[in-house]
Order: sequence, then C-alpha cells, then structure tokens
Amino acid sequence: MSLKNTIQQLVSSNKVTIFSKTYCPYCTNAKKLFAELGVDYKAIELDTMKEGTEYQNTLKEMTNQSTVPSVWVNGEFIGGFSDTSKLHQQGKLVSKLGL
Repeated sequence: MSLKNTIQQLVSSNKVTIFSKTYCPYCTNAKKLFAELGVDYKAIELDTMKEGTEYQNTLKEMTNQSTVPSVWVNGEFIGGFSDTSKLHQQGKLVSKLGL
C-alpha cells in the first residue's frame, strides 16, 4: 500500500486525525481544542516516526501544505491550526464534526 493510501485510510477511519510534531505549539493547540470540545482525535506524531519525513512530504503533495499540524475532520483536510481555529470561531467546526 502506498503512503498516500495509508494516510487516506488513517483519515477516513478516524473522526479527527492530526498529523503533528510533539514539540510544535500549534499542534498542541489543535489537540487542546479538540480535547476541549470533547472530541476524540488520532494524533500521528511525525517527529517520533522513522518515516515521518516521508509522511510530511506526502501530506504536502496531497494538501499543498508543508507545515504541521495537518488537521483532517471526517476524511476532509481542513488545514492547520489557524484554519481550524477560524472554523471554530465561525461556528463551522462543530457542524463539520457533526456535534
């Protein structure tokens, strides 16, 4: 299975998937936001994986975004923390989550 297929499988099998790095403050904020909303998420910590760089390169090909966090809701890429936060402030994140 290609890495792209692996990523698609991950994001489609979790309500929220966050491709993250353990030391990234924006990643921490994204995880904190979903925790505060009471939403389970799957965090993939790229800096702890041997193939983390390959994941990040494949995510960039798929989303045109090279930075983390890479936030996916119900299989849809919604952006990084700024995009996620903006959706939440507009009241659109909760509806995307189906809450």
